[in-house]
Amino acid sequence: MTDLIAVDLGNESGRIFRVRFDGRQVQGTERYRFANVPVSLRGTLYWDALRLWQEIERGLAAAQLETAAGIGVDSFGVDFGLLDRRGALLSNPVHMRDKRTEGIMEQVLALVPRQELYQRTGIGFYVINTLYQLVALQRDAPELLELTDTLLTMPNLILYWMTGEKVNEFTHTTTTQCYNPTLGDWDRELLRRLGLPTHFLPTVVQPANLIGLYSDVPVFTVASHDTASAVVAVPTESEHFAYISSGTWSLIGVETRQPILTEPAMNANITNEGGAFGTFRPLKMVMGLWLVQQCRARWQQQGQNVAYETLLSEAQQAQPFLALIDPDDPAFFAHGDMPARIADFCRATEQPVPETQGAIVRCILESLALKYRYALEQIVAATGRQVEALHIVGGGSQNALLCQMTADAIGKVVYSGPIEATVLGNALVQLVALGELRDLAEARQVVRASYPPLRYTPSYLQDWEGAYARFRRLVTSG
Repeated sequence: MTDLIAVDLGNESGRIFRVRFDGRQVQGTERYRFANVPVSLRGTLYWDALRLWQEIERGLAAAQLETAAGIGVDSFGVDFGLLDRRGALLSNPVHMRDKRTEGIMEQVLALVPRQELYQRTGIGFYVINTLYQLVALQRDAPELLELTDTLLTMPNLILYWMTGEKVNEFTHTTTTQCYNPTLGDWDRELLRRLGLPTHFLPTVVQPANLIGLYSDVPVFTVASHDTASAVVAVPTESEHFAYISSGTWSLIGVETRQPILTEPAMNANITNEGGAFGTFRPLKMVMGLWLVQQCRARWQQQGQNVAYETLLSEAQQAQPFLALIDPDDPAFFAHGDMPARIADFCRATEQPVPETQGAIVRCILESLALKYRYALEQIVAATGRQVEALHIVGGGSQNALLCQMTADAIGKVVYSGPIEATVLGNALVQLVALGELRDLAEARQVVRASYPPLRYTPSYLQDWEGAYARFRRLVTSG
């Protein structure tokens, strides 16, 4: 038996899992969970990094480290911490949803043409990217960057606090839009052209490397971007698959050996993030279950403590295709009154306004399923990859209604699970580092044996074809 500790820091919560490998199967057990609540101070939205570290330490203590063979850390992408020369945190990491990057992308593209920026980084044009955060920081507090000795993305900041080692892991580094996959390193020339210093960029290391020790337990780099870890745990037997890592965000994509840097990929805003063991993940970001989470948060503020199960049951009974939204409309990006924003979107697009909670949730889920089809068609066209089936992994794979809607929308078989793909992928990379698994294919074989996926077969195709025609008009009209 081999026991491993997986630290998974998500947008809403952090979890500490103990994952046991018996030579054929893995089994994950949650040992500790804590909320990840951003803090707003004087108009800036921050991650509460020191509290998160305190919670991680408590979770590690609860996970019985004395019998663990390894620890790995993964987290959401793009955000980072800045250390001074003594290794102290200079300021709390700013949240990706903070407003400081508004208008920054346009400034960057005025200095570096869109096609060149895409060729250099392979990363899609998302306002949350680290590159735009750094340009905003250089505008607002250039002295902070000058004082910075080391920039560490979020999971690597945790690794530093564990081990004292300052490195950035490959999969997470690729999310920054500061990494050049052709060079295999930070694109320092690009950063200098944008007036950014480069002295604080640490060495980039691959997954499955031993970094140091925490309480005498080996600490390994894993595929530390949480989506990269989740994709490791896709239980596919075929190369011809697509995936959705489904949670607060929905990351939909395929797996390749090289980034796709073509003009069609750029026009489709496909982002080429790094994967484990020599892979890349051309994908598109869709807003995801953030929309449902924000609706539920608003209803709770109003005194209605509704469970997700109740909302999904009411959604299943609601009228199909009453109204559709573009989940990626900028109006839905920030925290706030999501039911009101959905109503405003429907009025603006001359659609009926969903009035009940069930109708609102159904509107969101149908729109997500249709956006998945729209994104998948763009990915297939840009990459030339054949897709025979779609795997949904992560917390959203529990949503049977959304899984069935997705199968109906794309007209292909959908497999769901594992739910805890991120922590399993984290542990599987550690097993490769320890020599207990050979490669990615064997890791996925272990996942299939441990968590056989559920299968959803498409139905009601004609109804969904009509809805998709409506949806395409909605998302292309702007």
